[in-house]
Amino acid sequence: MPIEKPQILVINPNSNEAVTEGMAKVLQSFNFSDGPEIVCVSLTQGPFGIESQADIEFVKLPLRNMVSERKDIEAFVIACYSDPGLQVCREATDRPVFGIQECAVLAAMAQGDRFGVIALQELSIRRHLIYLRQMGVMGRFAKERAVNLSVEECASGAKTFDKLCTVAQQLRDEDKADTVILGCAGMASHRSSLESRIGIPVIDPVEAAVSMAMHTVISKYYNNRNFT
Repeated sequence: MPIEKPQILVINPNSNEAVTEGMAKVLQSFNFSDGPEIVCVSLTQGPFGIESQADIEFVKLPLRNMVSERKDIEAFVIACYSDPGLQVCREATDRPVFGIQECAVLAAMAQGDRFGVIALQELSIRRHLIYLRQMGVMGRFAKERAVNLSVEECASGAKTFDKLCTVAQQLRDEDKADTVILGCAGMASHRSSLESRIGIPVIDPVEAAVSMAMHTVISKYYNNRNFT
């Protein structure tokens, strides 16, 4: 009899379904027949886009509640680049919880010496820098530059890719970054094309976090069990 597959829950803390659908589409390649099931959901109580510290504070408790209630989940991914509620969610469950900014930085440093970040807006950069200082990685940080788009524009804007290319090239040529992180979950669909355009590794933070979550789940459940 087939054994029920463990699930990884990827939570979009905003209520923009286009962002969640975009993440699910990008993550389709992570679903393989013998692997964990990846489930993407939106936080329905969340704002349409998380674009301020107030938005981050607003979603912390709903995220914690969701994580604490989902006893059926083997690993969680908080799919917003500011990693809102990461620590309170970790306190609310005995299952691993991954933040996409933390995972993206680790992935970027594994693929290059100096990483740059493409932020949605100038306002985002200050809080991202505080987080990088807390992680102790400023010695490997090149620069963060903003494309000045809303979450909605990032997910569906016609000129989004051109703006990403411009900023990524500045990070590569002017700031000497040899890896670039996409600083928003809504940028995921552009990763492959952008990497081909600029010729250096481009890190999608959602993919980075899900990769780490999969490693954790596979290491725990698949070494001694046969999932079919």
